[in-house]
Amino acid sequence: MQATVDLNSDLGESFGAWRMGDDEAMLRIVSSANVACGFHAGDPLVMWQTCELAKANGVAIGAHPSFQDLWGFGRRPIQGERPEDVKRQCVYQIGALQAVAEAVGHQVTHVKPHGALGNMAAEDEGLATAVAEATWACGRELILVAMPGSALERAGERKGLRVAREVFADRAYDDRGMLVSRKLQGAVLHDPEEVVRRILVMLDEQAITSQSGKKIPVRIDSICVHGDNPAAVAMARALRLELERAGVSIRPFRDRLG
Repeated sequence: MQATVDLNSDLGESFGAWRMGDDEAMLRIVSSANVACGFHAGDPLVMWQTCELAKANGVAIGAHPSFQDLWGFGRRPIQGERPEDVKRQCVYQIGALQAVAEAVGHQVTHVKPHGALGNMAAEDEGLATAVAEATWACGRELILVAMPGSALERAGERKGLRVAREVFADRAYDDRGMLVSRKLQGAVLHDPEEVVRRILVMLDEQAITSQSGKKIPVRIDSICVHGDNPAAVAMARALRLELERAGVSIRPFRDRLG
C-alpha cells in the first residue's frame, strides 16, 4: 500500500441560482479541488466562493476547463473544434481562475480538463496537445492531471510538465484503461463500500481493474470522487476514513510531485 495519495473532487459546478453538489462538505474532506471555470459550470461568484472555501480548508485548487457547453454540463462531445481554438479556450478559463484565486489569496496549482474534453483528450493527440500547451502557457509550474496511459499524459510529458496520474473512485474502466461511457450500465458507481474496496485494491496492486477483470498497472497520484455524484460526500468521507485507517496519508499531489 502506498504511503501518500491525493483525494480530489470537481467542485464549483453551480451556476447562478442552480446548485450542484455540496462543496462546503466536500472541501472538508478532499485535499485538492478542480474548480469549474465558467464554460460548463461556475460563474464569477461561484468561483470566488469556492476558492475562498478551499483556502480556508487548506485545499489545493486547480482549473477545470471544458468545452463551451453550459447546456450539456460539458459532457457532450464537441466534434470539429480546432486544437488551436481549444488551447485558447483553455487559456481563457485557466487565466480566469488564476485571477480569482489571486484575489482571494490562494493559488492555482494544477489543470484538469472536464467531461467530454477530458475524455476526448485522453485519446485524441491533437486535443491532448492543446490542453498541455494551454497549461504550459498559463504557468510552467502548473501540474497537468491525466489518466495513466492516456494521450494527455504523453502530451504533458512531451511539454515538460509535471503530470499527476489520476484514478476515478466512482467510475468503471474498460480494457484499455479508459473510462466506460456514462451511457452504459455500471459506468458510474454509487455504493461507498464498493468504492472503498476497489480503491484499496488499486493502491495495493498499483493497478486498475476493468469491468471484464483485466488488471492494468498504473501509477496513482490522485483519486477523484465526482462532486455531482449524489453519494459524493458519503463516498469521499468513507474513502478518506478507510485510507487513513490503512495508514495512507491524504495530501495534495503538489506536495508529492515537488
